[in-house]
Amino acid sequence: MKRLAVFASGSGTNFEAIAQACADGRLDAEVSLLVCDVPGAKVLERGERFGVETFCFNPKSYACKADFEKKIADRMDALGIGLVCLAGYMRLIGPVLLERYGGRIINIHPSLLPAFKGAHAVEDAVAYGVKVYGITIHYVDESLDGGRIIAQRAFPYEGSDPAEVHRLGQVIEHQLYVDTIAELIK
Repeated sequence: MKRLAVFASGSGTNFEAIAQACADGRLDAEVSLLVCDVPGAKVLERGERFGVETFCFNPKSYACKADFEKKIADRMDALGIGLVCLAGYMRLIGPVLLERYGGRIINIHPSLLPAFKGAHAVEDAVAYGVKVYGITIHYVDESLDGGRIIAQRAFPYEGSDPAEVHRLGQVIEHQLYVDTIAELIK
């Protein structure tokens, strides 16, 4: 059984989709660690509900990114983590984690990369007037949303409401992420 670490900064709906798929047996895996950089984030409640070990930290409590990344990597090493899934983790992964887990870190992004990188991808796409939106899962490298693409799924939407695009995208995200993880851990 593959051991997963999920990194999240917000509400944690993708974390929950992954954890539920593990609990249901749709993934031959276990979420062994939840990493959260926002004390009080809703994802922490979801992690508790699933009984997942949590490492929650305030980045400002560390002198530099390398310090907290070393602590995270040490915890993942101790747990035997095989795959790291970023699920709304709003930080760039730095050299410490990339050196130890490079090629085993994936991310989900709410656009059809390489278009609309960054934290405001949906809002940027709506402002641009696109008619086809999408979700991308990619390997993480040192660039912003620039790692090799693993999977993508598109969906049409001709409105101008970013909240509706997020809602439509989340339905796809939850299934696509679970399906992609399943393929990667075969």
